Amino acid sequence: MISTHVLDMVSGRPAEGMTVVLEQLDPFTVLGSGITDANGRVGELGPALGRAGDHRLLFEAAAYYAKTGQSCFFPQVIVAFTVADPSTRLHIPLLLGPFAFSTYRGS
Repeated sequence: MISTHVLDMVSGRPAEGMTVVLEQLDPFTVLGSGITDANGRVGELGPALGRAGDHRLLFEAAAYYAKTGQSCFFPQVIVAFTVADPSTRLHIPLLLGPFAFSTYRGS
């Protein structure tokens, strides 16, 4: 299972209402999507991962910032990662600003 959490670094608050898409890269398949809740979280994206390999999360930053009346440099943030063990739970947080972002493997 994959989960995420998005923090808006400008406001210091969770990024509520952002669309996040989970994709498998080879073969390319959309595995699921979600919208961040009031705490900036999507608790479970897509079904349990069936196999190891390369995946990515696509965060729709421009649409989120448009709702707040701001513009941004990165319309989408794409975080690519490798799943070594599909039975492992992965949490991938995103720290987001209009002109910068950072991510890490969470717990």
